[in-house]
Amino acid sequence: MTDVVLEIKNLSKSFAKNRVLNGINLEIKEGSVMGLMGENGAGKSTMMKCLFGIYAKDEGQIFLENKPVNFKDPKEALESGVAMVHQELNQCLDRTVSDNLFLGRYPKKFGIIDEARMLEESIELFSSLKMNVNPGTVMRSMSVSQRQMVEIAKAISYDAKIIVLDEPSSSLTEPEVDKLFAMIKTLKKKGISFVYISHKMDEIFKICDEISVLRDGNMVLTKHSDETNMTELIAAMVGRSLDKRFPEVDNIPGEDYLEIRNLSTKYEPYLKDISFTVKKGEILGLYGLVGAGRSELLEALFGIRTIASGEIILEGKTLRFNNSKDAMSYNFALVTEERKRDGMFGKDTILFNTTITNLNGYKTHGILSQQKLREAAEREVELMNTKCVSVDQNISALSGGNQQKVIIGKWIEREPDVFLLDEPTRGIDVGAKYEIYQLIIKMAKEGKTVIVVSSEMPEILGITNRIAVISNHRLAGIVNTKETDQEELLKLSAKYL
Repeated sequence: MTDVVLEIKNLSKSFAKNRVLNGINLEIKEGSVMGLMGENGAGKSTMMKCLFGIYAKDEGQIFLENKPVNFKDPKEALESGVAMVHQELNQCLDRTVSDNLFLGRYPKKFGIIDEARMLEESIELFSSLKMNVNPGTVMRSMSVSQRQMVEIAKAISYDAKIIVLDEPSSSLTEPEVDKLFAMIKTLKKKGISFVYISHKMDEIFKICDEISVLRDGNMVLTKHSDETNMTELIAAMVGRSLDKRFPEVDNIPGEDYLEIRNLSTKYEPYLKDISFTVKKGEILGLYGLVGAGRSELLEALFGIRTIASGEIILEGKTLRFNNSKDAMSYNFALVTEERKRDGMFGKDTILFNTTITNLNGYKTHGILSQQKLREAAEREVELMNTKCVSVDQNISALSGGNQQKVIIGKWIEREPDVFLLDEPTRGIDVGAKYEIYQLIIKMAKEGKTVIVVSSEMPEILGITNRIAVISNHRLAGIVNTKETDQEELLKLSAKYL
């Protein structure tokens, strides 16, 4: 019988009167991968933070290799062999990869940091994981996916017995996901165990040995992955079955509305001579490998990336955006890929984050109306079905998916005509994804023009009218969604590599 490396017994946790975890029981076997699923706000991250010493549990016990543990902070957990890679990366972006790997545990020689040893051990670590990373690279210059892989390598470097991966593939390309899975399988053979938190069903079945589902703070299902299926998991997560993964895309695009003509950007990474047209009431998908230039294109359209040449034409009128304020004045909106870095004010409330982009809309006789601010925030919480105590709650206290709902609601309040969405369902559960898909289609049916970036191929095929494929910062082609398939999209995404 496989040994149990981690056992959680009757774990409970409350915040004020809100009971987030209710008598949780879970066993993780040595050299196995436990998939942990649940809707946003179900308690997944809270459970792992109790394990990792970030939160103090109210009730219950945690056993590591049959010994009771109660970590007082993450440092103690790491030193005991429990590592966690968070969905929202917390890295020193202006330091090197090597500095980030050894943060808080710098090797020293004669009382001085031994940089030669740091470099040597960094190279050995990346080599053992078959990762092509230069330890001297400054983190800020790396893509989100590259920084995610560095964080995973850092967790492994602690000689961990258990590694918790919270949405590890949310910003990885398919080849990088394959590399991650190969890495996990190698480490499993060495007896290392994983808790794999994800909303991606395909991945869960591909890499996990067992799957557990949390709903409203209760553990409602634990089964071997061979003994369950997608339908059962969805029903366990949301308390009901979802017959279809995507709603019907029944919007009817109108006349040409937004034209991008010969657009190139001034600074690296350069976009090169991109031209396409989007119709009024159309949902246009942007697909391509991570780093192909999809986010950069949305940033150029929103005035936060300098255009070197080319034109943005809206209803026949050439626009000049020097900043995002200019874009917003023409009713453009942008949901960014990295919500924590540039999508929200983490130290402020849901109310503040919902209303900050539309303050002029909440004035009475030229003075901000507190009543209108509150009504707007509560309206979007209800519309987006955001799980929170109240609109006065700090946005950082919400799960990642509920933070995303607040951010999308913030822009909906402005009633944009052109809605740019960069990975809008990243880190969001299957039920909430469906709600956002419905919202996107509803906006298109109301005549809004929507451009969506997604790395998930089923998603880009499931909610769009047409798909523009970006390859190495150039437009590789545009296809009708109903007339294409995954193979054609992959071929186009590799066209200029």
